[in-house]
Amino acid sequence: MKLLLKNGHLIDPARGIDGRRDLLVVDGLISRVEETILSAEAKVIDLAGLMVAPGFIDMHVHLREPGREDAETIESGMKAASAGGFTSIACMPNTDPPNDNQSITEYIVREARRHQGVNVFPIGCISRNRAGKEMAEIGQMVRGGIVGVSDDGSPVDSAALMYQVLEYTRMFGIPVIDHCEDRDLAGEGVVNEGFLSTRLGLRGMPSCAEEIQVQRDAALARYAQGRIHIAHISTQRGLDVVRAARGEGTAITCEVTPHHFSLTEAAVEGFDPNAKMKPPLRSEADREAVLAALKDGTIDAIATDHAPHNIIEKEVEFDQAAFGVTGLETAVSLALDRLVKPRVIDMTRLVSLFSVNPARILNLGKGRLAPGDDADITVLDLKRETEIRADRFLSRSRNSPFLGWKLQGAAVMTLVGGRILNDTR
Repeated sequence: MKLLLKNGHLIDPARGIDGRRDLLVVDGLISRVEETILSAEAKVIDLAGLMVAPGFIDMHVHLREPGREDAETIESGMKAASAGGFTSIACMPNTDPPNDNQSITEYIVREARRHQGVNVFPIGCISRNRAGKEMAEIGQMVRGGIVGVSDDGSPVDSAALMYQVLEYTRMFGIPVIDHCEDRDLAGEGVVNEGFLSTRLGLRGMPSCAEEIQVQRDAALARYAQGRIHIAHISTQRGLDVVRAARGEGTAITCEVTPHHFSLTEAAVEGFDPNAKMKPPLRSEADREAVLAALKDGTIDAIATDHAPHNIIEKEVEFDQAAFGVTGLETAVSLALDRLVKPRVIDMTRLVSLFSVNPARILNLGKGRLAPGDDADITVLDLKRETEIRADRFLSRSRNSPFLGWKLQGAAVMTLVGGRILNDTR
């Protein structure tokens, strides 16, 4: 099968391309990338006025299957991802049972292939049953297909275990992804600790609970010569630690979520349970620090931390509501509207955050569009006006803090291996 994508503006940071290019796709692979391509045999798709990028990758997604199919399934999550402009997703291991062994890893891989949608790359557990006591069967899970390890949602309290895992994973070349939170400090908190939490009568989680754990992980990674990736970083001081550690040569990377660059703790004012997440929404000073870190390169990736919950888990008192928000179908539009439109970052940086860098961190062999590469492609319309509405979600869950928001810019076409999964041009 031949497909010719014509007249689009290609942004491919890995190859230094920023201009109009035609792309010829043959049997699921990029065949040619040139200023003008003619082919009488190919199906032609005119992308004039649109931006073309290497397929976007969300390196932090919760698919819930196995065990919590009421909130999300592998199939529904894949559909939500393609609708949101993602061609690949990496799914976290806090399923039930957790992905701490080869059989669960292979189940996820097998189910994803059966549904023939976006690429799904499992993340395995750091510890057995995510209990933080002993290392999970990492070597076997690597054979099964994991691309990283994490106990996400359950911070690794033991420095000894974290050091052991950072050292052990070096032989596989995979990152250790940590949810940085000192649980003794965070306690039973439900929002960011500060004046607002006191005024609302809600238990707070201090920002230093994140900073302390980032400092520990950076020190351990430097000593073990391992690779540490900080999930959903949210504080100014946490980012300062990353900068300093990287300056010393530590192999440390980090990601930020759209809700942390778009919202502050002020969103909690109405006690909306969709504004409850971990780490919590922070201060305006922290949000501004996140924007600066997106601009200066400290932050490596934008990841959604897509955390679907059914309505029963969210429509309760704020204290009792589950942590987490959906993100697969809103992230790209939020980034285009809140980062590119106000010129916080440019399109080349956006593509690096969504594609090039996640592919590099997870060793996926993606993130560019050169001859011979998989034809995983995200097409963007920077002028498209869109309203975030729950009735349009393909995810099984509706727990988004952005419902009703009107944004400029959207993913309008998603291709995986040359197959068009989504086309709303």
